[in-house]
Amino acid sequence: MAEPSRTQTFLIRHARYPFPGEPGRFVAGSLALADGRIVGEAIDNPPADTAHFDASGCVVLPGFIDLHIHGSAGHDTMDATPESLPAISRFLARHGVTGFTPTTMTAPPLPTLAAVQNVTAALATARTAPLPGAAILGVHLEGPYISPRFPGAQAKENIRPANLAEFGELLAAGPVKLITLAPEEPGADALIDAALAAGVRVIIGHSAASYEQAIASFDRGISQATHTFNAMTGLHHRQPGVVGAVLTDDRIFAQLIADTVHVHPAAMNVLARCKGPDRLLLITDAIRATGLPDGESELGGQPVFVRDGQCRLADGTLAGSILTMDSALRHFLAATGWPLEKAWPVTSRTPAVALGIDSEYGIIASGYRADLVVLDDRLEVVATIVEGRVVYLREGEEGRLAIG
Repeated sequence: MAEPSRTQTFLIRHARYPFPGEPGRFVAGSLALADGRIVGEAIDNPPADTAHFDASGCVVLPGFIDLHIHGSAGHDTMDATPESLPAISRFLARHGVTGFTPTTMTAPPLPTLAAVQNVTAALATARTAPLPGAAILGVHLEGPYISPRFPGAQAKENIRPANLAEFGELLAAGPVKLITLAPEEPGADALIDAALAAGVRVIIGHSAASYEQAIASFDRGISQATHTFNAMTGLHHRQPGVVGAVLTDDRIFAQLIADTVHVHPAAMNVLARCKGPDRLLLITDAIRATGLPDGESELGGQPVFVRDGQCRLADGTLAGSILTMDSALRHFLAATGWPLEKAWPVTSRTPAVALGIDSEYGIIASGYRADLVVLDDRLEVVATIVEGRVVYLREGEEGRLAIG
């Protein structure tokens, strides 16, 4: 695909986009990009030879950020092959994602280590040859230190107590930024402390914790909940569980798989009302079957059967999803009734804050990364821009792009 050079000024013309500093307000105008960053607003009538993208009739948002994704397009983070992460990166860009954290499964030590090392190798390659689509923002370890009572689709035989030595090896192997664990399990307190000391965000998930145990873990430093409602103790009026703790504690960022399969739309609405756009973030929990026809697939060494938008193990357990972030946004809007002007942070700004990268990502403002998604009036992806490069352009939209 023809695209502007990294250093030349590139304009997004006739855009409608969120105005920084004023939640709920969109403005119309043009944006100037250069050196992979947003450099400010631009005039609407630039010289004829200026490289630009015509966003007429579209909305421009900060690029989507997916903090919980295993794979797509026939590839998985656990493959640990040179081909896997670039293929996932390319597929994600088609759905508006500009940054993601490849997510591991609960697996034996060596395959998990290999997956983390593969992310390190992919990032090293990207220094000279950028990934074809979404950028890697670090590794999300989902397990292996979770509750055997709430394994979800994680293989029970690979669940184990927290192990500081193993965790230290994973930290040394690559950019671990997130870890999902069960804080009530033996050794979890020490591991939480070690993770926080290393700058890793800790997430409660696959947990049998009581409400009181969950709150204690939040006090210790857990700041996020993995796929809220799923694989955790639920809300009961005398035993509020992990769900009750997440709903009522304003410190906690709540992940949501908004596919209407994992969570009923009414429950999505409850979560949205409790957390608001600043503490709720959409994820996909997508697996390698995403983007492929229905049939048999694989997750964590287990066969997965995909049919009618659902991914299940042989025993019927939900096993990730085939959700994409653009679809997740549309489902979320339908479930909550929120306007896009209110909801857009759940796909970008809020995950950026939850990951601690909000000084560079998640807002359309001067100095921020030029990571953008262009959506049409049906909120379908027209184009995706990563560091000022057009990495995806929908077929038939080539007339919008002019390279000077």
